[in-house]
Amino acid sequence: MKKMKQIGLLILSALVFNASFAQMEKTVMVGGAAMYPSKNIIQNAVNSKDHTTLVAAVKAAGLVETLSGAGPFTVFAPTNEAFNMLPKGTVETLLKPENKAMLSGILTYHVVSGRLSSKDLMKMAKAGGSMSQLTTVAGGKLWVYRKGNKLGIKDEKGGTAWITIKDVNQSNGVIHVVNKVLLPK
Repeated sequence: MKKMKQIGLLILSALVFNASFAQMEKTVMVGGAAMYPSKNIIQNAVNSKDHTTLVAAVKAAGLVETLSGAGPFTVFAPTNEAFNMLPKGTVETLLKPENKAMLSGILTYHVVSGRLSSKDLMKMAKAGGSMSQLTTVAGGKLWVYRKGNKLGIKDEKGGTAWITIKDVNQSNGVIHVVNKVLLPK
């Protein structure tokens, strides 16, 4: 009986420890789901109801393994709504196997090497005289700018997106949710 109590106490202690650890993680809610800093970009993104199109695109482009890797990466993650703003049929066309290279190019255009917090991006924009250039892992250029306390991202085609949820920390980087799809030249 004494051993059973000890085992019970051990199990209870483990449960309390796990619950405490989960509470220590500073999560951010995205698409109705908590994003855990101890999980990687893919492990968190698949839980966001606002990013189902992005997740489907990442899978179709064969980028799951890359974005699950060590990184660190800064990802500007467009919402489903952002993908819906593209011309009708664009997403469906990009998801076709024959367009995998083009899709991969667009998705990696949303990724920058390193972990750039919103504070880092604000400092960069300020140091750049209101706009600062970033190089994507696809080799393209993005420009970060600020308008008051808001951060914007400009793409090579002149399109702009606002960061709507910032500093969603991941084990292998950080996600900033954006309201538009960014497009390379």
